[in-house]
Amino acid sequence: MTDVSARTIDLDGFSAYRAVPPEGAPIKGGLVLVHEIWGLVEHIKDVAARLAAQGYVVVAPDVLSHGGVTPQVGAELERLRESGDEEERTRLQPRMREALTVANQPEYGAWAVGALRRVVDHLLTEPGVDGRVGVTGFCFGGSYTFALAAADQRVRAAAPFYGAPPAATDYAGIACPVRAFYGREDPGLMEGLPQVEAGMREAGVDFEATVYDGAGHAFFNDTNSRAYHADAASDAWRRLLAFLDDALSRPAA
Repeated sequence: MTDVSARTIDLDGFSAYRAVPPEGAPIKGGLVLVHEIWGLVEHIKDVAARLAAQGYVVVAPDVLSHGGVTPQVGAELERLRESGDEEERTRLQPRMREALTVANQPEYGAWAVGALRRVVDHLLTEPGVDGRVGVTGFCFGGSYTFALAAADQRVRAAAPFYGAPPAATDYAGIACPVRAFYGREDPGLMEGLPQVEAGMREAGVDFEATVYDGAGHAFFNDTNSRAYHADAASDAWRRLLAFLDDALSRPAA
């Protein structure tokens, strides 16, 4: 990944982290990468670089600073999560609720989807993308992966990790295949998955969920010592790349 080029860019009112393949490498397409509830922290930048090393132009927008969860706030919340001090960890939940008060409002969701559509606009201007745009994201970003796919039919592949479609999601608007990844030890999402599958079937969406035994929420995040599941993460990465290679392999019509 040392040859991957990455920098922060401005997209009309919000920033994003852009990572591109090494110079001269073939471009497989463009990817919107949506972060977790911690915001645009170093882990997401690392995932962006990993995907860029695989041949994708990746843009990871910061869609939480607009609501008060800057990368600095997210990094502090991550530090509390990883703390060996129980008293510090008990401060995490109220801090999270406070930080996400604005982001949980419906009008914020509408703004965020609009921001993600502007990321698609940008990716379509990138040399070599040729109309081949997908989206993936984690937790908060997994939910917005569903939302963007439903709101923008230019998206040709969607791969949410441990996210649920927002309540207002119109499944019928999803025109691309969706491959979702979950940990079986993630009760809330497991309880809701049958309804998601039924809704996708009714809407005619090509939807498939992979569920990993022994893994829980945030199993892909290798900076989360309490949740990371190496075997599940490795298999999900392999499946993600195979899915993207297939779904984005042909130029857009």
